[in-house]
This record gives sequence, C-alpha cells and structure tokens, in this order.
Amino acid sequence: MIAALPFPDVSPEIFSIEIGTFTFALRWYALAYIAGLVIAWRIVVGLMKRPALWGTYGAPMKPDQPEDLLTWIIIGVVFGGRLGFVLFYQPEYYLANPTDILKVWEGGMSFHGGFLGVVIAAMIYCRRHALPMLRVGDAVAISAPPGLFLGRVANFINAELWGRPTDVPWAFAFPGSAAQDCPGVEGICTRHPSQLYEAGLEGLVLGGVMLWLAYRRGWLMRPGAMIGVFLIGYGAARFFVEFFRQPDAQFVSDDNLLGLAFEVSGYGLTMGQILSTPMILLGLWMIWRARIKT
Repeated sequence: MIAALPFPDVSPEIFSIEIGTFTFALRWYALAYIAGLVIAWRIVVGLMKRPALWGTYGAPMKPDQPEDLLTWIIIGVVFGGRLGFVLFYQPEYYLANPTDILKVWEGGMSFHGGFLGVVIAAMIYCRRHALPMLRVGDAVAISAPPGLFLGRVANFINAELWGRPTDVPWAFAFPGSAAQDCPGVEGICTRHPSQLYEAGLEGLVLGGVMLWLAYRRGWLMRPGAMIGVFLIGYGAARFFVEFFRQPDAQFVSDDNLLGLAFEVSGYGLTMGQILSTPMILLGLWMIWRARIKT
C-alpha cells in the first residue's frame, strides 16, 4: 500500500512541565474529557433555562443543579469507563494483576462502561434530589455528542484505535510498529481513520439530529425519547464503524483475523458490536414507550 495521507505531526501532549523527578503533562485526550464535560454542563444549563421545551411540567431541574450533577457524572465516567475496560476487554489480565486496575494513566477506558457509570451516577443523583430520572436523562443525552466528538478527535491525534488496513484515498499511515504491522501488506500500511468516522457519526450527526428533535420537533416533551435516540444513534454508529475499526488485539488470532468476540463458522460480532446491540434495542423500546405515554 502507498500512504494516501501522511499522519499529521501533532504531539499527544499539549505541554509538559518537569518538577524535580515528576513530569506533569496535559494531553489532548485529557483536554477532550474536560472540554466535553464543560460543554455538556453548559448545554444542560441552557436547556433548563428554556422551560417551554419541556411542555406542561417545565424543566426537570433548576439552572444551578446541573453543576452538582456534573460532579456525579465525572465520577461515573471515570469509574465506569475504567471498570468497563477491565471487565469487557481484558478481564483475565486484570484478575492476574489487580493493582493495575488503578493505573488509569496508562490508558484503557471503555465507552460502554463509562455510559453505564453515567447512568448509575445520574440515577443516584436524581433519587437523592427527587428529580424525574427520564427527563434529566434526556438532557444528559443531548449534551453527550460534543464530548464524543472531541474524544474521538483526541484518539486520532494520539494515533490510537485506528482502523483496519485499506487503500482508500483518505487512508492514513499511522505511526508506530503496531499500526504498521499489517500481515500481507508490503511497504507502508495505510488504515481507515475510524476515529474520525466515529467523531462524525457519534458527534456531529447524532448531535445535530438530537438538537433538531429537541428544538424543532418537541421531543423533550416525551420523557425518555431523547435517551432512546441517543442509544440508537450511538449504538448504530459504533456498530457500523466496527466494520472499519481495528479490533482489540486480545481478540485477534491466526484463526480470527477479524477479531470477532463471538464467532460461528467465520461469521460473528466484535466486542463493540456485541455491546452496541442491546443499546439499539433498548433505545427502540425507550422511544416506543415515550410515544405511547404521550
């Protein structure tokens, strides 16, 4: 393969400061997390200041409450994302090395685990403050796509979670020996920029659809409907991109080059597709439920 597009020379670190033997570095991925959470907070605050969007009962929270909710969501994202990675992707390794579970700085976060963490954290917060869970969940769902967009762009800058080998004109030659280890490929190996596919679908497309439904179609008046849209949108986008995304190394073998976590006679699903399928089904049920109750 001939490199269609050279990988941009952008350091994963924005800056670093050395203090004695300790080095503090701000990475694009960390900034994406911070910016995504701040943007989500401001979106939720904006929605709470527009009671007309919510119908008869008005906004489910006061404009000052999303700031408290943000703290709970941060805890849910970090703990859920890490535990999801441990349980879904490398359980055997972490059972043998339990102290490594705490080493978040070495990488290893799962969106599906982080999503479950956010759900649990939001439910606890709503119960403690007697808030309507579904309506608060709708607001949180609308606020999520910008963070997904920034996170996937940061994945691209970090040259991680790249796609499968391809010779399409927009393929990139990702740096590193792992990215260039392509069986059967001679010379430079170019890959799908699957991180950018996800950024576009999960961030821009899904975010645009959700804002349109909320502001133009009045779907915030149907508790749970926007949660359903998010579940379907993310699940479908992730399921689709898995066809282009390089599977996790622990699922790849000489007999399973596609990295299928579930396989029957050469056909099956990757772990990302397995975890996304129940999201799509739950999302369809949430929308059906919201429509028959309004």
